[in-house]
Amino acid sequence: MNDAAQRLREFAPAREFFVGIDSDGCVFDTMEIKHKECFSPMFIKHFGLQAASKFAREAWEFVNLYSRTRGINRYPALSNALNLLAEREEVRARGVVVPSSDELDAWMAREPRHSLAALKAEVQQRGNQELAPTLEWSLAVDHQIEDIVHGIPPFPGVRDCLERLRGAADAMVISQTPGPALEREWAEHDLQSLVALIAGQEMGTKKDHLRLATQGKYHPTKVLMIGDAPSDFTAAKSNNALFYPIVPGREDASWSRLLTEGFDAFFSGAFAGDYEADLLREFQACLPERPSW
Repeated sequence: MNDAAQRLREFAPAREFFVGIDSDGCVFDTMEIKHKECFSPMFIKHFGLQAASKFAREAWEFVNLYSRTRGINRYPALSNALNLLAEREEVRARGVVVPSSDELDAWMAREPRHSLAALKAEVQQRGNQELAPTLEWSLAVDHQIEDIVHGIPPFPGVRDCLERLRGAADAMVISQTPGPALEREWAEHDLQSLVALIAGQEMGTKKDHLRLATQGKYHPTKVLMIGDAPSDFTAAKSNNALFYPIVPGREDASWSRLLTEGFDAFFSGAFAGDYEADLLREFQACLPERPSW
C-alpha cells in the first residue's frame, strides 16, 4: 500500500458509527458533465476516434454512466470502452482502427495503484512509451475538468444529511477521483468541514479505503457506504459493510429518503436485511450489464 494511505491506517474513530461517501455522481451532480464534456472528447481526440465519434461517445457513456461499471476507475474504464467500441460493426464498417488495450491491461495487472502518479512513473521513469497516449489523455482530462467543472452544487439534501451525521458518525469521502479535484470541489461548497477525511485514488481503491479506515475499528453493522455505482456496493460488501444507493436519475429522492428513514434504520440497527435488499433491487434495476446495440 502506498504512503498516501497511511492517513487511512492512522484514522482513529471518534464515534461508534462510520459512513463512507462517494463524491462524483453521488454528492455532486458532476458525472454527466465530467464524462460528456471532459472524458469523452479527450477519449476521441487522443485515441484517434474522430471518424467514429458518435459510437465512441456511446461506448464511453455506457461504461461510465449507464451500466454496471458506472463509477469505476478511469483506467479500467478506458480499457472497457476501447474493447466495447472495437466490437461494434458500425465502427469496423467505417474502417476505424480502435487502439488495443493490451498494454494498458498488462500495466493494470502488475500495478496495484491505478493512479496518475503510477502511470507517470510507468511512462516517464520506466520508459513505457506505449502508454504515453494514455498518460496524455489522462492529463488532458484533468485539465478539462479543472477548466470546465465549476459551480456545481451538491444534490439537494446532501448538506442536511452531512449535518445529520455531525456528532453521530465519523464521515469520510471515499472516491476514485484524484485527491486534488476532490479537495477543490468539497472546499468550493464548504463541505470539507463536515467530513473527517477525503480519500481519493492516490490512497488506493474504495475497497482499500474502507478496509484501512474501518477494519478492527468499527463493528461491520455500524459501517455504511453511500454511493451511486456498483463499485461502491462492491467496496462495501467486500468489507462486510452496509450499502445505501444513490440511484442514478433519482438522486434527489435518494438523499431525501436517506435523511427521513435511511439514517434512522442505520442507527437503530434495522438497516440490514429487507430494508437494504429493497434498496438494492431498485438500484440494480437501473444499471444494465450489456448495451442495447
